[in-house]
Amino acid sequence: LQYMSGFGNEHVSEDPRCPGALPEGQNNPQVCPYGLYAEQLSGSAFTCPRPTNKRSWLYRILPSVCHKPFKPLEEGHLTHDWDEIEPDPNQLRWKPFEIPKVSQNKMDFVSGLHTLCGAGEPRGRNGIAVHIFVCNTSMIDRCLYNSDGDFLIVPQQGKLLITTEFGKMLVEPNEICVIQQGMRFSVEVFGETRGYILEVYGAHFELPDLGPIGANGLANPRDFLVPVAWYEDRQVPGGYTVISKYQGKLFAAQQDHSPYNVVAWHGNYTPYKYHLEKFMVINAVAFDHADPSIFTVLTAKTTRAGVALADFVIFPPRWGVANNTFRPPYYHRNCMSEFMGLIKGHYEAKEEGFQPGGGSLHSMMTPHGPDADCFEKASKAKLEPERVADGTMAFMFESSLSLAVTKWGLQTSNRLDKNYYKCWEPLKSHFNPKCK
Repeated sequence: LQYMSGFGNEHVSEDPRCPGALPEGQNNPQVCPYGLYAEQLSGSAFTCPRPTNKRSWLYRILPSVCHKPFKPLEEGHLTHDWDEIEPDPNQLRWKPFEIPKVSQNKMDFVSGLHTLCGAGEPRGRNGIAVHIFVCNTSMIDRCLYNSDGDFLIVPQQGKLLITTEFGKMLVEPNEICVIQQGMRFSVEVFGETRGYILEVYGAHFELPDLGPIGANGLANPRDFLVPVAWYEDRQVPGGYTVISKYQGKLFAAQQDHSPYNVVAWHGNYTPYKYHLEKFMVINAVAFDHADPSIFTVLTAKTTRAGVALADFVIFPPRWGVANNTFRPPYYHRNCMSEFMGLIKGHYEAKEEGFQPGGGSLHSMMTPHGPDADCFEKASKAKLEPERVADGTMAFMFESSLSLAVTKWGLQTSNRLDKNYYKCWEPLKSHFNPKCK
């Protein structure tokens, strides 16, 4: 597999089997090279300012309009009904989500989508959803595209070979990928597979501003990889299924050919992937904590300056050197919602109970922080330079929206840890008014 590098770049790519497939000097000639069709995929309004204007031109064997009418498809546990169950402000933690055995239930990426929590709604183009995917088989002669928004996909177990209209990407645990609104894709897996998805409606992900950090740091643009053009001219007499996620529901249409018939493309609206080990950590080197916003990889902004519809934040291996400081994450109440997942290892603030493939949700203004054991150890630890989070990768989906948990998340999944609150019960008072 080959890739081009750069975040948001104007890329140009053509399958080497058809050199010169890209028209010269214009987007939409009267006759395209090789008899191809020109088709534009717009990721923004035509009139957006140039820095936020996103579009790509695809040169394909048949245009994507060649399909039968869409019909409703059973969406399983995919939902955007945030009122199906009463709100729950408690600290919530889930055990690792179960992956069905292929002998029990064949499940591909689409049928394995389960909505855990979210807010807003796609018709108003403002909101997010957190999904869990569990699957054990590849998508065969079917693809998905999301009319509602962007998917940020975080594999936790098993690698994903993702075929898109722009080319192929291999995405393994400790990597992420983003499939933007409207892009058709299929997922091939190689056994029992699990991961997390952050879906945003109404905004695209971008790199956070660096401000006083300067020109370098956090996720660097050159480390984002975009697939190169690859096509198949394949007829599917038995029918190829194109699935659309539209207004929170699934619809399916049939066509007689592969949708991956794009011979060449150019533009700045593409799928992309990123390896989390490439993240350049910025941290406190004197005392106290910098806020966790310093670990932001990608952000989807709102119209309010500095307030995110969603942030993707990671807690990678790093050095801890702060003097006279309680080094683990501090106790906290937040005006944002925080969903956390774990790709591998042990999270520093809760070494027991929070497991890879599970998750936690600390809702708006619900208090949270280190468990009792972590507090006692860190309060007495000798403060010297130490490696933090080696062999670990935890992440957070953070949002300014107040997230509702689905019935599947609270009940049907049967993975909710009802004893989570007990990790703070051993905390005791150390207050002594006679001892400063």
